[in-house]
Amino acid sequence: MHPSTPPSAGPPHTANAGAATVALTALAPASWGTTYIVTTELLPPGHPLFAGLMRALPAGLVALAITRVLPRGDWWWKAAVLGALNIGALFPLLFLAAERLPGGVAATLSATQPLLVAGLAVAVLHDRPTVWRLTWGVLGVVGVGLVVLGPEAGLNVVGVLAGLGGTATMAGGVVLTKRWGRPAGVGPLTLAGWQLTAGGLLLLPLTCTIEGVPERIDAGATGGYLWLGSMGGLIAYALWFRGVGKLPVGASAPLVLLSPLVATVIGMVSGESISLPQAFGFVLALAALIAAQLDPPSLNGLYGRVTRRASAAPHKGEQRIRAEDRIRDEIRNRDQDRTGGGRVR
Repeated sequence: MHPSTPPSAGPPHTANAGAATVALTALAPASWGTTYIVTTELLPPGHPLFAGLMRALPAGLVALAITRVLPRGDWWWKAAVLGALNIGALFPLLFLAAERLPGGVAATLSATQPLLVAGLAVAVLHDRPTVWRLTWGVLGVVGVGLVVLGPEAGLNVVGVLAGLGGTATMAGGVVLTKRWGRPAGVGPLTLAGWQLTAGGLLLLPLTCTIEGVPERIDAGATGGYLWLGSMGGLIAYALWFRGVGKLPVGASAPLVLLSPLVATVIGMVSGESISLPQAFGFVLALAALIAAQLDPPSLNGLYGRVTRRASAAPHKGEQRIRAEDRIRDEIRNRDQDRTGGGRVR
């Protein structure tokens, strides 16, 4: 390659593939944004363990029936750990927070997950987050807070602890999923099935011992469980684990900001009004989500381009000096040719 030829930016389909991965991965937290409205409007109250069980175990068994692949070797305990973090602990804490807290408070707690992931990534993955992504992570939390928090937002201690606990367990699940990856030949649907089944089996004895089955499950609750188990469970987690494996951990974690934003949009569609600070917060959170997928602007690249341009076009004074030197060299070479001396190069 000629030295002045700029490096290739890569085939166009590479960037398209990255954008497609981000878009598909984003469908998972977008679907999770419906959890609050489904929980409060359709599901029987007071049964967070049962709701988590119905969201996890049936979907996990369906995935196992489709893929017919079981873990091997150390993936038995790895799948159990990931299932406990991403499913078994997360689901009941999520439903408990949804029942005890206003949706805005619960959503703001979940929006802190990118910052928790960044901290865990340093310890587990030895991956130091950039100032760019940390800054946008903080701005994303601020944006979500402006959207969903209001003066009427009440704080329940149990609900806050449940919300923070759920956020922490999922952050740990994201980091370990990135660290362990997937076994060779195992697809994201299989990995989701392992974890949903493991988490569901963890919830089964707890549900039977502590809560039991709700006295009445009507058609609305049945539809809510089906939605949470299919789109909010099996499909969402298959897309999520696929994206976590392909994207940098600092890019996948901020996508969870979509969850409270989708919940806000649902509220607006239901007739809720939005104030100017809320609108600003929505735009700020959306900008943080998008900016986290991009590389920070490089000042070094700009400096390099300016330097190359300056060196390619020397100053007029330098051009005159070089021309005079060439003339002197040519005169000296002619004189030395006449006397038999060497040429100046």
